[in-house]
Amino acid sequence: MAEAEVEGFRKDLGPFVVAAETTRMAMVFTDAKHENPIIFVNDAFLELTGYSREEVLGQSFNFLMARGTDPDSLARIEAAFAGNAVGGSEISYRRKDGSLFWSAILISPVRNESGNVVQHFASFVDLTDHKQEQAQSRMLIDELNHRVKNTLATVQSIVWQALRNTSDPEVIREAIESRLFALSRSHDLLTHEKWEGAGLLDLTKAALEPFGVANGRSEHFVITGSNIRASPKAALALGIALHELATNAVKYGAFSNKVGSVLISWMIEPSSDDDRLILRWQEKDGPPVRPPSRKGFGSRVIERGLAHELEGAVDLDYRTDGVVCTINFPAPNGARDG
Repeated sequence: MAEAEVEGFRKDLGPFVVAAETTRMAMVFTDAKHENPIIFVNDAFLELTGYSREEVLGQSFNFLMARGTDPDSLARIEAAFAGNAVGGSEISYRRKDGSLFWSAILISPVRNESGNVVQHFASFVDLTDHKQEQAQSRMLIDELNHRVKNTLATVQSIVWQALRNTSDPEVIREAIESRLFALSRSHDLLTHEKWEGAGLLDLTKAALEPFGVANGRSEHFVITGSNIRASPKAALALGIALHELATNAVKYGAFSNKVGSVLISWMIEPSSDDDRLILRWQEKDGPPVRPPSRKGFGSRVIERGLAHELEGAVDLDYRTDGVVCTINFPAPNGARDG
């Protein structure tokens, strides 16, 4: 019966059917006299859905509907077939292979000479790429919101600790400003990498740049280790920690004289469970070191904050011949030493 309807349809509408057949927009006609079975589809519709013409003709208009389709959208389609003036609907459909696609549909009546509705004409606009872009945008906004909250929490901690340690406005300004610059450098590096992570070598050089390192060639620094990629969360935490270690070295350690130096190295340590990344900061040739009488902001950031952010362990050892900080945390996925 559907095939007979198609032949009559072609004969009655002639050039219009030819135009519908050749357009790149997916198009469907249904028979209004028999509860809207499909009596015509063009090649664009078959390409969009993956069905053959024989599999589609005679089917209900809604046979492509995906499970869980919005009831409101279904009601709008029914209203369009009933002749009520409604706008287009965005519907989730299922291809023959089971994959989903989104489409905007517009349904219009086709009337005979007496003004009676004899067919309905539906056009489909594939919105799948648009929907995926929307989902990606929502994900990026959520991720940005998360990062902003984390950054503000870090800034809040920096300000609170600076105010806690001294009442000198100039000291407070310097403490806050230097740490915000350290945070900013890590952000710049991550932004350059589209927030997909940052190499440890790049991160270390960026963190130590204000302290005299120039592309890792300063005589005060010896940096060994491959450019293992760290996650954005790990990169921000390590950037702040390296800044604190270097600041402490300038005030009391290897950078407080002209001959002191720091060896910074890291390696992957294989494990039966998860491989570990071991990062080591070792100072030498500075003045004799004495453990601090109380732990300042820098020490708390390194020992507590860093361990928490990296889900690892931090050992800060105030050896007489130089501070040694060992950071042990899960190696990034797919990381390889060397």
